[in-house]
Amino acid sequence: MTNTGEGRTHERSLFTPDARTTVLPALGTRRAWVDDRDVQTRSDAPPQAVDARHGHVGTRIDLDDVSKRYEVGDVEVVALEGINLHVDDAAFVVILGPSGCGKTTLLNMIGALDTPSEGHVRVAGIDLSSADAKARSRFRRTSVSFIFQSFNLFPGLTALENVEFGADTAGRDRPAAVGAEALRSVGLGERLDHFPHQLSGGEQQRVAIARALATGNPVLLADEPTGELDFRTGVQILKVLEDQARQGLTVLVVTHNREISRIADRVIELSSGRIVGDGPPSGGRASIDELQW
Repeated sequence: MTNTGEGRTHERSLFTPDARTTVLPALGTRRAWVDDRDVQTRSDAPPQAVDARHGHVGTRIDLDDVSKRYEVGDVEVVALEGINLHVDDAAFVVILGPSGCGKTTLLNMIGALDTPSEGHVRVAGIDLSSADAKARSRFRRTSVSFIFQSFNLFPGLTALENVEFGADTAGRDRPAAVGAEALRSVGLGERLDHFPHQLSGGEQQRVAIARALATGNPVLLADEPTGELDFRTGVQILKVLEDQARQGLTVLVVTHNREISRIADRVIELSSGRIVGDGPPSGGRASIDELQW
């Protein structure tokens, strides 16, 4: 199952290396950055990488010299190369870049959905670089929560049951009560018994956010959370995510939409699998009311 344009389904985005293609003739080997499209080659070298560790304690997220490569026939596919990134707690961070630059692969590393070819990944005090499958699964239940563009709700469960599932998986006490409170926190207290097909796109995304919040996990990863939504609904979702960062969560939002980066505390820019920019939004941080796209 696929989407057109920038949007990619959850299933595709989780496991497909997302970056662009290039050829480095000086090295004498063919290396490629690829995305959902057919592999193409070009002659320019990748942009110079930026070290995104300076000035950040990294109590929640630490990536040091992280690279991810795949072998596809005789082509070495490079999804990420030389990533150095530390992120503090209680932060609202946007990972910005075009389709195929490595954004989703980076999110998958942080969320223990993939492992690096080189380097070290440490999140919430847990070293994921050498963790086995069982340890990574336990980490995903107890330390990190995901919000995907395609919502990924169970169609046969009500809003409350979908959120209760997240709380129960994370081992929370009284998951039904936790789920109901999470739904009320995103403005869906009157929609507890509605099924996904009875909800608008924005309401379904808020259910997905409530499910992530119900886990109680300290890191929230959102992959293009407004990609399927209209502007008004997208702004509502961003407000919910921003509020969570103000309450102490580490929130990472992956997007190709530069306008969204204006409300971030920090913007990490990716190009061809490398971090090429790190800092506050250009022109200063904006309020959500100032956004337009």
